[in-house]
Amino acid sequence: MTILALEFSSEQRSVAVARDGAVLAEAVETGGRSTAAFGMILKILEEAKICREYIDVLCIGLGPGSYTGIRAAISIAQGWQLARQVKLLGGSSVEAIAAHAHAEKIFGRVNVVIDAQRGEFYLAAYDVSADGWREIEPLKTVPLAEVQLRADAKEVLAGPEVAKWFPNGRTIFPRAAVLAKLAACRNGYQAGEKLEPVYLRETNFVKAPPATLPTGLF
Repeated sequence: MTILALEFSSEQRSVAVARDGAVLAEAVETGGRSTAAFGMILKILEEAKICREYIDVLCIGLGPGSYTGIRAAISIAQGWQLARQVKLLGGSSVEAIAAHAHAEKIFGRVNVVIDAQRGEFYLAAYDVSADGWREIEPLKTVPLAEVQLRADAKEVLAGPEVAKWFPNGRTIFPRAAVLAKLAACRNGYQAGEKLEPVYLRETNFVKAPPATLPTGLF
């Protein structure tokens, strides 16, 4: 099974292609507000020597994180499914961070912390060991004070921008390569219109219509 993963939920955007759980190519960009998504996709497909018609599954990092970035990734997936009838999977960007912590051998209780704006943070806790990771505290929004208590208790804090607020935090971005590996042993495929960003508040955003996609991408 060949999987294309898109992870646009943080300021570090990435795309990756994997086959049977092995990552063949990944492209990463950091900073700026725009994403050269199609350029990155074409680059890794060329690097991996895979034609776009051989993509079986698209896995999208659903956050939480940048609503705009996640919506852009979902729009690409929706267009690809319309053109190619590929299978779609929504992946947890939070679990991707926990899985990356496991790969980095950061063991023990790992608190995944993501900026939720308005003075709040998304927080989930995982027990990470040499054998893997398991969620011990589900994702929720909390005030700065609650995360500070965990920092004061010397618990591990990990996330894309955590070091901005907590100097001892471990900067770990959700990565498309990790999403692709996670997707290799999962199912639960969804129709494109069912994919939604992880967002624990009521949102005032108005969902934009699907973007016009470059001719020839699919």
